Amino acid sequence: MVSFHNTETAFRHKSNNDLRSAARLFSIISNPWLVSVGNSVATLGLSLGLPIKGIIKNTLFKQFVGGETIDECAKTIEQLASLGVGTILDYSVEGKTTEDGFDEGMQEIIRTIEKAKKTDAIPFSVFKVSGIGSIEILEKAGGKNPLNEKELAAFERIKKRVENICQTAAAHKVRIFIDAEESWIQQPIDDMAEAMMERYNQHEAIVFNTLQMYRHDRLGYLEKFLEKAQRQQFKAGFKLVRGAYMEKERDRAAEKGYENPIQPDKASSDRDYDAAVELCIQHIDFVALCAGTHNEESCLKLVQLMAEKGIPKNDPRIWFAQLLGMSDHISFNLSAGGYNVAKYVPYGPVKELIPYLSRRASENTSVKGQTGRELSLIKKELNRRKIQA
Repeated sequence: MVSFHNTETAFRHKSNNDLRSAARLFSIISNPWLVSVGNSVATLGLSLGLPIKGIIKNTLFKQFVGGETIDECAKTIEQLASLGVGTILDYSVEGKTTEDGFDEGMQEIIRTIEKAKKTDAIPFSVFKVSGIGSIEILEKAGGKNPLNEKELAAFERIKKRVENICQTAAAHKVRIFIDAEESWIQQPIDDMAEAMMERYNQHEAIVFNTLQMYRHDRLGYLEKFLEKAQRQQFKAGFKLVRGAYMEKERDRAAEKGYENPIQPDKASSDRDYDAAVELCIQHIDFVALCAGTHNEESCLKLVQLMAEKGIPKNDPRIWFAQLLGMSDHISFNLSAGGYNVAKYVPYGPVKELIPYLSRRASENTSVKGQTGRELSLIKKELNRRKIQA
């Protein structure tokens, strides 16, 4: 049975100085006020041309980011591969607003697919639809409001970019994740993901949709979709996560007066997450699954399910995934146990990754126990090495 207590395996790729730096960083991230101030200072400093790029690259980038370009991620890809862990190159630039910007985003995602085609070290590519299309258009389409002629043309361009990405992935036999987003733009994203699965998953799961199980409607959605996939005889691909927009979702529901889409409590999210994993395993003949979670219990339950069903540890239909710089005790112990594991490796220019890094730091402060767990594991390993933190 896999154990997540082995910090020697979890951090064998980290030097003593790396661990000390990570300990200092997680200590800072544990303070919400410092995170908030730091984000503002970083944004202002970069906009004013102050020499803080090096500081960011040697702290947040070093822990959570592969580099500014695909080529700069080479060292991270190689290091992860040497430890039996795959890389998911995640172009994490957010906030593009122009058609040219959306086209550039699409081309960059296609470059990650072309990179993945050349190496087994990159088992998946990934993208967010909001990175290649207007959030306002997606929101209006998601709200079932009629689009005017100009908006309809923009929406068609979004769908065409999604198709170009998925078509390239299918041609190169590279699996592609379509990330989940806020509930008010998720419906058109689901529609596009479903259409791409029906088209390109005839023989194997190439296109994967992402389900955020902190939404109370996602388990029901999964059940209905699996019935459809079985009936129409195509492969379903799903990445299951708990979710990343909880506070924003609750605030917007309260402000606009509609039903809160978020589960009433964490126990409900955990229950639905594990039920979704079990449902996928029950239908593994036509489902491919990526468990994108930092939750130890959910990972262990999937390990146990695989053993009970007699599914090989390295079955290509089942993967675990965590973020670079987080939950190394899960990723590397699972990999050492023979399971398929990949790390999300964000990349992009420093200035353009500040929104992503800001969100990542804020999530770490808001997820109960997350930062404390990372810090305690790092300190445990430093103590094992008899190194002062």
